[in-house]
Amino acid sequence: MKIRVYYEDTDCGGVVYHSNYFNFCERARSELFFQKGLSPHNKDEFFVVKSTIADWIKPAIFGDILEISAKLVEKKSASIVMYQEITRDNEVLFKATFKLAFLKNFKPSKIPLDFFELFN
Repeated sequence: MKIRVYYEDTDCGGVVYHSNYFNFCERARSELFFQKGLSPHNKDEFFVVKSTIADWIKPAIFGDILEISAKLVEKKSASIVMYQEITRDNEVLFKATFKLAFLKNFKPSKIPLDFFELFN
């Protein structure tokens, strides 16, 4: 997924604010679902971030075109682990690993088969 960095994404110096990298990654994960006609959040079923390990390598700045990738690293019956990178012109600016838990009625639940197929 490609996005442009807008002024609202940055601090007063034009550098992307650190938490917005998480927002960009969340958008890319959601886009995986939308491209398949699915939603990452239904009335009572959804993924939540359980944990993350992140590394900010170089800053993104106002006007940059960024590419956000998402790769499945591990899948279990009620959770998945995804590795994501944010790059600018093939240069890695940010990388993170996200553990996502699947909840149904706010309790851990088995991930539906159609969601598992999404990550293949």
